[in-house]
Amino acid sequence: MWILYVVSFTLLLTGFYFLIFKNVDFSQSSLPVINSHVQAFSFINQDGKTITEKSVEGKVYVTEYFFTTCKAICPKLNANMRRVFDEYKEEKNFMIISHTCMPEIDSVPVLKAYEQKMVNGKLIQKLDGSYKVEYDSTMKNNEQNNNWDFVTGDKSLLYRMARHSYLLDDNKSDTTQNISDQFIHTQLFALVDKQRRVRGIYDGLKEEEIQKLLSDIKSLLNERPADANLANGFSNTPN
Repeated sequence: MWILYVVSFTLLLTGFYFLIFKNVDFSQSSLPVINSHVQAFSFINQDGKTITEKSVEGKVYVTEYFFTTCKAICPKLNANMRRVFDEYKEEKNFMIISHTCMPEIDSVPVLKAYEQKMVNGKLIQKLDGSYKVEYDSTMKNNEQNNNWDFVTGDKSLLYRMARHSYLLDDNKSDTTQNISDQFIHTQLFALVDKQRRVRGIYDGLKEEEIQKLLSDIKSLLNERPADANLANGFSNTPN
């Protein structure tokens, strides 16, 4: 008789928890929403293709700012971004958008040459643990690149996106000086989810931050859009 009671109690408990959690989406990442809306944009990539918010629709992407002639932090940043690329280059729902902060010098052909270096160069870990990309003209450009865009465009829009969408420049005002005199040089990466919300900002020069970024990308790739949650009045959108 006691076995019947145990079975009945187990079935009742199972049904109770099913009713409570049936609409909870456990795929939702615990990452907070840092900016709930990345504005619309339109830039030109290294292949002369227009990249807009439609290009990232339903995708997770990482974004940064750099310039091709930089000899200081940019090579280190993009060596780490190459690691991100290598990890997720086969993922169709992932992208990287690297914005030039000097569109006056980084034309489409210049960006194309830089892309070939970043994508086809040899990634090397140095003795201090940091990474670099080595490339020379004898290397074959065989690596397929379907999701790393190097973009240029209107400088005011490039900077507005950095400051007010991706929050990579301390949200500084862009109205106090002429746009031609402004310069963004940041070592930060931003992670954006499938709904164009910023979910993380990372120091691109710190190994622990890169490791967290790699993990957080996977978390967001597994996350289902909020409108897929039929929750009868409950919301699973992270706060």
